[in-house]
Amino acid sequence: MTPFIRLHPQDDVLIARSQLVGGTTVENVTVRGLVPPGHKVAVRAIAAGEPVRRYNQIIGFASQPIAPGEHVHTHNLAMADFERDYAFGADVKPDAARQQATFMGIRRADGRVATRNYIGILSSVNCSATAARAIADHFSRQTNPAALADYPHIDGVVALTHGTGCGMDTQGLGMQILERTLAGYATHANFWGVIVVGLGCEANQINAWLAHSSLREGETLRVFNIQDAGGTRKTVERGIALVKDMLPQANRVRRESCSAEHITIGLQCGGSDGYSGISANPALGAAVDLLVAHGGTAILSETPEVYGAEHLLTRRAVRREVGEKLISRIKWWEEYTRANQGEMNNNPSPGNKAGGLTTILEKSLGAVAKGGTTNLQAVYEYAEPVTAHGFVYMDTPGYDPVSATGQVAGGANMICFTTGRGSAYGCAPSPSLKLATNTALWQRQEEDMDINCGEIIDGAASIQAMGERIFRLVLATASGEPSKSEKHGYGQNEFVPWQVGAVM
Repeated sequence: MTPFIRLHPQDDVLIARSQLVGGTTVENVTVRGLVPPGHKVAVRAIAAGEPVRRYNQIIGFASQPIAPGEHVHTHNLAMADFERDYAFGADVKPDAARQQATFMGIRRADGRVATRNYIGILSSVNCSATAARAIADHFSRQTNPAALADYPHIDGVVALTHGTGCGMDTQGLGMQILERTLAGYATHANFWGVIVVGLGCEANQINAWLAHSSLREGETLRVFNIQDAGGTRKTVERGIALVKDMLPQANRVRRESCSAEHITIGLQCGGSDGYSGISANPALGAAVDLLVAHGGTAILSETPEVYGAEHLLTRRAVRREVGEKLISRIKWWEEYTRANQGEMNNNPSPGNKAGGLTTILEKSLGAVAKGGTTNLQAVYEYAEPVTAHGFVYMDTPGYDPVSATGQVAGGANMICFTTGRGSAYGCAPSPSLKLATNTALWQRQEEDMDINCGEIIDGAASIQAMGERIFRLVLATASGEPSKSEKHGYGQNEFVPWQVGAVM
């Protein structure tokens, strides 16, 4: 096995499989200095200002002359503007023959299919978060195992609280996003029922939220607030009583064979490294292609982390307006970051850079590989209900908890999360699978990781074979097999709605 990886014959860099020491010969080029695992080595002389390619795409421009064999990173590679050819729809493919994989799902009365069966406690505002958490804590299997002992078909009672809901424009974009997010969770298939707890005087009034979201209180959706209930203690008692009323009905569900068309996966990558775009991300993309072939849906997101690679997505758009909507969201982000005195290249993070990623262009080119190769069917704004089947896009920030919260609000009943640095993450009510990009991470943090895609780097597995493994694990997890993050109890603290606009 060679000590490096070359992704395309026209690439200007190689990727080190392991640490390369000065004097090592790589493709007849002598390495200069120490190059860490996952980092880049120049294979030719590159003049200052010249573009540098990886994946046969521009990842940046040389900020100084780069000699063959030299480490290519932040000291000699920088961002610059350049034109992208959007070529709307140029790579659209005919639909593949439909396949018929199944999993053991939970069919709801309205025909939707769940992968989990929770009761949720949502807070309308941060002021009611403590009361909401106290209600859920009463039913914790760790601290009060007797509370759910008679209800084995209920996965748990979880509180999803947040830090906003007041001090904001009641008609503004931030409120619209919060209302949309809460509505998506309140009606999510993975919840049998939901209780929403407010304070009473907040900007995010529950009655206004119900009206704006076309929701009505009923057997599976109950709402009330602390001020009307008479304080915290009475609020918690009332919430506990409401949950107890829901438990017998919620426990009656049974799993049955369901088509994989009912699986919707939110695609995430966090703590990425130089291997992400050549192991876990394309392997997840292969799994997405399989899911789409079986009628399922996959949601790619994190707009600041597809920046610079959006032209690869517009080429797959089934209609020009789909591709143009994606570009409109890119332009919104450019303006949004300027207004907040930032820039799109404030990503990669320090951990990403330590793992070998230099610019957002490089990170984005690896990130879009999660989306596989099928046609782009639709583009959604944050937390909008996803109604299309197949590969779709949702505009979200790159921050993983915020991004995944929007995907779940849109209907994702699974999350697949690639990581090269070792992100610790879980998501309630939708189970999250963690895909390690390299074997060193797998060995160090196996208790958090569900699959080791580092076998691709090691030469022990192909991308397609790993994609098949991921797809089979998706089916098993959707059927009730717990993910590593579920075993650790992750999920309640990771509910983070996107907060946009001034805090007043």
